[in-house]
Amino acid sequence: MAVGMAQYTHVIFDFGGVITASPFEAFNRLEAERGLPRDFVRGVNARNPDTNAWALFERAEIDAATFDTLFAEEARSLGHDLEGEAVLAVLAGAVRPQMVAALDTLKAGGFPIGCITNNVPSGKGAGMARSEAMAAEVAAIMARFDHVIESSKVGVRKPDPRIYQMMCAALGVEPAACIYLDDLGINCKPAAGLGMHAIKVTSGEQALADLSAALGVLLP
Repeated sequence: MAVGMAQYTHVIFDFGGVITASPFEAFNRLEAERGLPRDFVRGVNARNPDTNAWALFERAEIDAATFDTLFAEEARSLGHDLEGEAVLAVLAGAVRPQMVAALDTLKAGGFPIGCITNNVPSGKGAGMARSEAMAAEVAAIMARFDHVIESSKVGVRKPDPRIYQMMCAALGVEPAACIYLDDLGINCKPAAGLGMHAIKVTSGEQALADLSAALGVLLP
């Protein structure tokens, strides 16, 4: 264990939008290509957030073909045509090398690290990669974590508090000893509610600065 008397001993990361670039950037590019309103995909996914196609797919309650159909129906109900497969095709974001370097620094310093990711059973591996090379890169990153929880494997998705509690149980730590990083405020709130120090990520640089300050450790 690192840090003698430090307040925080464990760090838990979201994956997409934290270790990789935000998928919302890819959604915006897709929307521009299709002539759709900006943030249309996010708008579709925000309606009925516990029971819509996206929620069902992240809990692996439907397959990719059903998601394709249901998402298209939801998009059409909002006045535009967009198939679910087009959204899945752009999901995997580019890896942020500085975040991967931070994982290595944390591990070298004795900090246990975990990853909680809302993902879908599509593409290759936990990062939903569309190529073997990207899947291998993501797998190498995932191997750095002491524990990984994927929503599509456990049937629970953020912001359900149970998924954070599952991680704490797996790591053998109380929430108050954990820092949690996510690019979505809605996912940070339950972590904070359990007692974690939550960091909302807007960029790799900001995330590392805030994490460094909270830990009292200089990260790259």
